[in-house]
Amino acid sequence: MREVPAPRAARRVGTPAAAPHIVLIMTDQHRADLSARAGFPLDTTPFLDHLAEQGTDFQRGYTSSPLCVPARESLLTGRFPSAHRVTQNSTAEAASYDRDLLDVLGEAGYRRVFAGKPHMHRGPDDFDAYRGPYFHTDGPERNPQHEAFDRWLDELDHGVAHEPTPFPLEASLPYRIVSDAMDEISGTDPSVPTFLWVSFPEPHNPYQVPEPYFSMFPAEQIPERLHGPEVARAKGGHWAWLQELTEEKRPGYDDERARYRANYCGQLRLLDDQVRRLMEHVWTTLGDDVLVIMVSDHGDYVAEYGLQRKGAGMPEVLMRIPFFFSGGPVAARTRAELVSIVDILPTVAELVGSAVPDGATGRSLAPLLLDPGRTSPEFDDLYAERGFGGLTYRADERPPLHFPYEGRTFDELNTVTQSGRSRMLRRGDLKLIVHSDGSGELYDLAADPAEVHDLFHDPAHAADRADLLWRLTQWMLRAQDELPAGAYTAKRAPHNWAFDPDGATA
Repeated sequence: MREVPAPRAARRVGTPAAAPHIVLIMTDQHRADLSARAGFPLDTTPFLDHLAEQGTDFQRGYTSSPLCVPARESLLTGRFPSAHRVTQNSTAEAASYDRDLLDVLGEAGYRRVFAGKPHMHRGPDDFDAYRGPYFHTDGPERNPQHEAFDRWLDELDHGVAHEPTPFPLEASLPYRIVSDAMDEISGTDPSVPTFLWVSFPEPHNPYQVPEPYFSMFPAEQIPERLHGPEVARAKGGHWAWLQELTEEKRPGYDDERARYRANYCGQLRLLDDQVRRLMEHVWTTLGDDVLVIMVSDHGDYVAEYGLQRKGAGMPEVLMRIPFFFSGGPVAARTRAELVSIVDILPTVAELVGSAVPDGATGRSLAPLLLDPGRTSPEFDDLYAERGFGGLTYRADERPPLHFPYEGRTFDELNTVTQSGRSRMLRRGDLKLIVHSDGSGELYDLAADPAEVHDLFHDPAHAADRADLLWRLTQWMLRAQDELPAGAYTAKRAPHNWAFDPDGATA
């Protein structure tokens, strides 16, 4: 397996030729814990693991929101959903920000190329080259095989295929997306810095995969989940509502879990092979000075709690995401800091020598990437958000949805499961979630990784709850929107870290 080029010396951009090329690899609904490097017993992503091991692997990376578009807007703007104002998948055009990732890289002289699934406020005219859009059941159909494959995907109705996909690998969306990306950088002048964003719809539903990937991880060999539907019912609220709706629409769906989990693992290996194909072409075309950023927008239950996809709550399986930087000036190290998708924009801005945009609340990870010995208490806790607002729908309500209650079709991200507001804080092994209906949750992730035993009202954890509530308040103040900028100049901390770097950083 090819070695990732050795880290380059840290430098700021003086001319475009001084900047590393940047490849942003983004997946959709990709759980962080289903890889060998995370301790999973099956080797689902060997090439991505190899890249991560030769770079800085943040094993406690998180999304800002367990929902596609709000999370992607956080990546672009360095802001939490309550600040960029996109809290639903249907409101990307409402994004509020000063300068985003494309602005920063354009100002630094980058050629900006996109291929894949967008789901964001930026469109074709905002890139120098754009190939797409791809979504979960379709993409640009350039031949009859593509058309037939996309129709077949649509007919799965976001379900689980029990047979191998009856189309060759070349028809799959990841293969087509990588081919488009390769086309766009072929012949590129390597002296001009390139930003290549490759955004895969997978391993999102529908859960299907061609051979050899369908048989690569036999269903009977997939490790069993920790808990079943009884936990969703016991949690109540949105959890019970979603579990009951899914069972109502697709009776016995949980009996498919072994096949669903096997297909999901097969999708991960298919993606891994396509990332390898992409990067071999990138290195051949652009040279060795390439910074790779790997991230997902959020996770997937993968049958935990008797649920598929996403929707209810803020469990680790939805909130934790694969998150690493490799190549370019990045040192090789596995890190335990709590970091967020919100941190990507300030990090890239610092690495290319650009000012962090006004209103960005993410923390630049550049000092951690460039100095393996650097630490900061700024990364001892982490914040995230969920919900589009309004009152929280109860589990016994059936309000109008954007799909019918009758029939098999459903969308787990709906009026009910996204109602109200939730805010999350993780510190150490403790995780606090508060909801706008007045309820709260507290978990010890070391003892209870699936968040089954709620300690919020446990007197033995009253001091922990008070401490976390105080820290959550501080994060909510920090995430508050600072835009628009006015006559008064706000004081900005170095690297967007609130702590004094000389007094609180080792």
